[in-house]
Amino acid sequence: MSSLFPGAAAASPTRMEARPVTVTDSANLAGSESLARVTNLAGLLRDPVNLTELRRESEKAAKDLEDATKALEQRRAKIQASEKELAAKLRELQAAERAFAQVRQPLSDLVGQLYQRPIGGDAAFFLSGDANASTLRAMADVSQLVAQRDQVLGDGARLQAEREKLAAEAQELRAGNLLSEAQMGAEIDTLRARSEKIVKSLTQALVKLGIKVDKSGNPSAGCNPMRAASLNDFPNGLIPKAYLCPLQQRGNELRGDAALAFISLNEAYRRRFGRAMCVTDSYRSLSEQQSVYYRRPGFAAVPGRSNHGLGLAVDLCGGVERFRSEEFNWLEANSKRFGWMHPKWAYVSPFEPWHWEYDPKLGSLL
Repeated sequence: MSSLFPGAAAASPTRMEARPVTVTDSANLAGSESLARVTNLAGLLRDPVNLTELRRESEKAAKDLEDATKALEQRRAKIQASEKELAAKLRELQAAERAFAQVRQPLSDLVGQLYQRPIGGDAAFFLSGDANASTLRAMADVSQLVAQRDQVLGDGARLQAEREKLAAEAQELRAGNLLSEAQMGAEIDTLRARSEKIVKSLTQALVKLGIKVDKSGNPSAGCNPMRAASLNDFPNGLIPKAYLCPLQQRGNELRGDAALAFISLNEAYRRRFGRAMCVTDSYRSLSEQQSVYYRRPGFAAVPGRSNHGLGLAVDLCGGVERFRSEEFNWLEANSKRFGWMHPKWAYVSPFEPWHWEYDPKLGSLL
């Protein structure tokens, strides 16, 4: 795996930059260090698991799945719109056919009667040139009726052709829609399987790092970084336990993305100092915020406004709480690589060297 902590300090007095040891590095070190030393250094700098990469892949898989699902929904909306439009055309055609039938039948009956009813002697007068006005009018009416019948028959043929055309379009549209939806459905199934596989790998990585598991053998569902965005729906200090991810420090929890980043930071800290970070506080419920606020006036945010209540802050011990200690300086120099930072206000008012926060925007860039 690629290195999870590029630039993090190694556990050595010289604080060498934490990066994978390459063949070129080995060649440069030849003559001054033995191959065994290079191998040991590579072992120190190699990450046991790459949580940052897994988190990034998980978020990308979730985004791809979300985009594909939206595309399918949009496609279905277009299908529904086109089918509605087609149905409207078919209704219009049916209405035209009904109106046409009302005109065609009486005209057809009348023409038939005229053909069946001989004009009688008028025809002889007409042929001899002695036809009167009544005979001529009757012959003209017949000619007009025949022309109208021919027009009606032509309109009927055009309506039939239009109906056949619309029926063919409907069949082609439905066939294309079914094929398109099947293809997009298969793509979504593939993306969902990929997302589940990545989440499973992430779960296995967390278990390997000692994260507390539940009865099913999996870390809390809150460790899934894809759920972090939904936490904005919950008020400060009222995040359900199912949405929080446990840390390696027992009894402490954070929201998923902050927890994964902190676990990665904790592993880098462990390699540098030979021990895990010491955590005195992490997520605080609203009632816990109220308790701290009244017990430590001036050193806690107003209840309901603390980043602890968002699952985005920790209070540290083990040396970090001493300003400008070796642990504090190392964390200050390396924490932003994992999305964590010591906020500006904590340097001055109130002065809290132990308080550190996760910045989701900074973390998303990792």
